[in-house]
Amino acid sequence: MLDIDVADMTVRQRERLLLWSVVPRPIAMVSTVSPSGAVNLAPFSYHTAVGYSPMALLFCAGRRADSTEKDSCRNARVPAEGGTGEFTVNVLVEKHAAAATASAKPLPHGESEYELAGLRPLPGRRVHSPRIDGSPIAFECRTSAVVPVGDHFIVIGEVVHVTADEGLIDEMDFHVDLGRLGSVGRMGAADYVRTLDRFIIDG
Repeated sequence: MLDIDVADMTVRQRERLLLWSVVPRPIAMVSTVSPSGAVNLAPFSYHTAVGYSPMALLFCAGRRADSTEKDSCRNARVPAEGGTGEFTVNVLVEKHAAAATASAKPLPHGESEYELAGLRPLPGRRVHSPRIDGSPIAFECRTSAVVPVGDHFIVIGEVVHVTADEGLIDEMDFHVDLGRLGSVGRMGAADYVRTLDRFIIDG
């Protein structure tokens, strides 16, 4: 049995251990807009649902190499903290996986990753941040809180609108057709997993 004292680990070692053991992780393609109107897009695999009353999601953003906040976090902050208080979470699917990798590359503040990744933004319904053309489901959020955790920031948003492909969601019981959704998860640094291989446990 390997026993690891976290206090003896380097930052890089802790990062690797989490990236390769807390798997698979859903990936949020987070779209934001700066107060000046610049659109930003970035993938986050530290992402999950928070709850459904109210419906809320979170993503966790680290810092840039120069220790400044990433644009996604800065833009999502409420206006009193210098942001717009909005963000949109697009579920990542396999056809956009390469684009997600491209959009993760650092760009100067204010430059849009949509063009770099070859993706097209579509207008949001209730928020200013756009959704990705071709993403099967997008959650438009208004920021509830930004919680600092060491060098990271947990950005929590209340979902105010959902846009989904026609036929993806059963409008009677709101079950999602998982086969049609075809989302992908992150396993490690560049390792991803499809969600089409599933099993059911009766109970």
